[in-house]
Amino acid sequence: MSKTIFTKIIEGEIPCYKIYESPYVLAFLDIHPLQPGHVLVVPKLAVDAIDDLPEPFYGEVFQIAKKIANAGKKAFGTSRATYHVLGFEVPHAHLHVIPANGMDEVLFAPKPQADPKELERVQKLLLEHLA
Repeated sequence: MSKTIFTKIIEGEIPCYKIYESPYVLAFLDIHPLQPGHVLVVPKLAVDAIDDLPEPFYGEVFQIAKKIANAGKKAFGTSRATYHVLGFEVPHAHLHVIPANGMDEVLFAPKPQADPKELERVQKLLLEHLA
């Protein structure tokens, strides 16, 4: 598999708004967020389909997603956080975690790139609630 944009982010070739990092996972803000607090949880092992991930990568993706979901609900006052595994837009397994109050807030349609200052604000808020 050639390098994907996620591999380039993991390797530090492309900057990101990091929320969490371990030896197995990198979580960062989506720069085209559906809602404030939209985070991508990406395994550091490059496989196309999430169900092809071996342990401990697979388990850590979901363990960290749960922590980020709880932080997002607190940070943005939503009733829940949604989890989405699509995998069509980037051929590197990943999980979208999106704080939301309803289905209309998580419709996957093209969104503009978020303002960097807004991404910094959201990153700070999530990190405060993740601690």
